[in-house]
Amino acid sequence: MFKPAAIKSTFPSSAAALFALALSCLSLLPAPASAAVGFRWLSMPDGQDAAVEVAMWYPTDAAAQPTQVGPLTRTVALNAPLRGGRLPLIVISHGNGGNAVGHADTAEALAEAGFVVAALTHTGDNVKDQSRAADVANRPRQLSLLISYMIATWADAVDPARIGAFGFSAGGYTVLAAAGGRPDLNRIGPHCAAHPEFYDCRLIAAHLPDGGLPRAIAPPRITPDARIRAIVAAAPALGFAFADDGLAAVRVPVQLWRAEDDEILPHPYYAEAVRLALPQPPETHVVPHARHFDFLVPCSAILEKTAPQICQSEEGFDRSTFHQRFDAEIVAFFRKTL
Repeated sequence: MFKPAAIKSTFPSSAAALFALALSCLSLLPAPASAAVGFRWLSMPDGQDAAVEVAMWYPTDAAAQPTQVGPLTRTVALNAPLRGGRLPLIVISHGNGGNAVGHADTAEALAEAGFVVAALTHTGDNVKDQSRAADVANRPRQLSLLISYMIATWADAVDPARIGAFGFSAGGYTVLAAAGGRPDLNRIGPHCAAHPEFYDCRLIAAHLPDGGLPRAIAPPRITPDARIRAIVAAAPALGFAFADDGLAAVRVPVQLWRAEDDEILPHPYYAEAVRLALPQPPETHVVPHARHFDFLVPCSAILEKTAPQICQSEEGFDRSTFHQRFDAEIVAFFRKTL
């Protein structure tokens, strides 16, 4: 059985001593009191499209109870009052074909630790509609819109100076682009000519009239969001498109995750390409025997039945056990950086 301690983690060697010192100092401070988790659905206006579905988790003093949250049953306090004020905000971007609750356990862990968490269902790239799955500019635009919406709507609850972003797969690309990354889409053609069987190449081929081998593509119009102070990217998509100086402007701390046996975005074209392109070495975690979808919330019985492809782990890999460590590492990273 997989043991969480088996995760291979690396830190920038120049920062190792400072990180150890920081941990020793943190150990002298009282840990923030954990809270019950409040949950509610929101509807975010989008001037360019239909309103966007948003899931929100937050600390509360209300009693939590088993609640249906999309295809999941989670122990949360539905529509409960929020506890505290000026709390750090984490925004979440899901992967291709996902939705706002695909990382519910991670969001709950952050809310228990005192963060406000908001995850959106991306327009045109979600479980019900993939008509805009190849629109690489819309995703970071919507993530920035979510930040503005949360700051405006929850002004007393959210600290605009402490904002982090978490993204998985296409969401990993999204948070990197929103933080200043500039993908070179002209790399897609050669990449997909060499690897037409890769998932992303088949997806692009299905959405582009030229069969997924584009040429002379202008850079997408993506406005960097300086409000993002730290990011976590798990199995980021389009990593190869950030090669060379594509991530030169990403100067915030980055925690990077890679599944060792990722069958969707295989090594070394994605997470590894991101690691090499970042101007400052990220905090890197490689998860032995993990597959791509192991970064998603452990599956419910409903998901096992309706979406078995995202619930299949390697024999002996315990996704629930892994997520205890995964969520704890993410909480620790955002506490340290925000």
